[in-house]
Amino acid sequence: MVLNRQRRVRVPIVPLDRFLGSVLRHFRLPADSVTVCFAGDADVARWNRSYRAKRGSTDVLSFPASSNGAGAKIVRRLKARGARPLAVKSAAIDYLGDIAISPVVARRNAERFGRSFSAELRILILHGVLHLLGYDHETDSGEMERYEIRLRSRFKLA
Repeated sequence: MVLNRQRRVRVPIVPLDRFLGSVLRHFRLPADSVTVCFAGDADVARWNRSYRAKRGSTDVLSFPASSNGAGAKIVRRLKARGARPLAVKSAAIDYLGDIAISPVVARRNAERFGRSFSAELRILILHGVLHLLGYDHETDSGEMERYEIRLRSRFKLA
């Protein structure tokens, strides 16, 4: 589900909801296992400070629903069997979590990276889902980035 809880930047909800559905199908996750919320910059900055102890706004935040790290456990189990984490068994998860995106920051980043605003929002949705699955680019020696690049290609975002 994709929600728009801000008014400053126009966001194309229907195509982004379809994109989220494609990403969830790719991972074999239930259609209602993730919520994406486009939020005001001040809200995202407040959450970034509260949950990550970082000042200022950011483009995307992910909030796993399970305190026991269900998404991360699934990815670890797949890796332990030598499988590349391309799919997740949907029976293992009821609700993965929430993703908050600041359209203000996303628009600024789209300009900086020379991408369309629509492509930037899709990239952030994909990035947020990967975080909900347990990937962490701040600690994984580039694993998440490499995987995300492959997925961007698959979803025609690169």
